Amino acid sequence: MARQRLTGTARICAAFSNSLVGLRAAWKHEEAFRQECLLFLAGTPLGLWLGQSGVERALLVGVLVNVLIVELLNTAVEATVDRIGYERHELSARAKDLGSAAVLLALAGAGLVWALVLIR
Repeated sequence: MARQRLTGTARICAAFSNSLVGLRAAWKHEEAFRQECLLFLAGTPLGLWLGQSGVERALLVGVLVNVLIVELLNTAVEATVDRIGYERHELSARAKDLGSAAVLLALAGAGLVWALVLIR
């Protein structure tokens, strides 16, 4: 039996609900995500206070949001690889390492933006 596709407001509500489930799962199962959320919670008010223009505030907060996004994508890659199998495989290791590298670059980029904005 084919599943009925949601449209309009029902689809938006279902997508929002699925997103909240994903955020809860990341919070529950991923220590790195929890740590980065704490960085975001501390950094957001600080960035809003330290930024001297709307652009600076957007940059300081935006790069913190970017770190969370990249961490969620990395977590999705890791979960998919683990779902396929736990045996050691070169491509599985590469996929996980690439996701980890993306998080590292997001964090480095955030640090660079904060340094460039705050060191006038």
